[in-house]
Amino acid sequence: MAIALVVTLPIQEGKSEEFEKVFLGLRDQVLANEDGCEHYDLYKQDDTTYIVLERYKDQAAFDAHGQTAYFKAAGPALGAVLGGAPDMKILQSV
Repeated sequence: MAIALVVTLPIQEGKSEEFEKVFLGLRDQVLANEDGCEHYDLYKQDDTTYIVLERYKDQAAFDAHGQTAYFKAAGPALGAVLGGAPDMKILQSV
């Protein structure tokens, strides 16, 4: 069963460019290396709010994503520009 995520990320004022650079580098790694990831993309709602849409073929692919070295390496850089806690909604296909 496919797993989808809708993640809303608040970004600090003036940090959008830095956030986009880090996230887009991560996105490129995810799409190049994770066969179980069917969609991983970034959308801008406004200057300080971004939405990430993700889709994985199953729970195992989703779990593997969080264990990759590049995902773990991006964490501190992304955390440094966040303006608050991410809002993550996890959905299962029907």
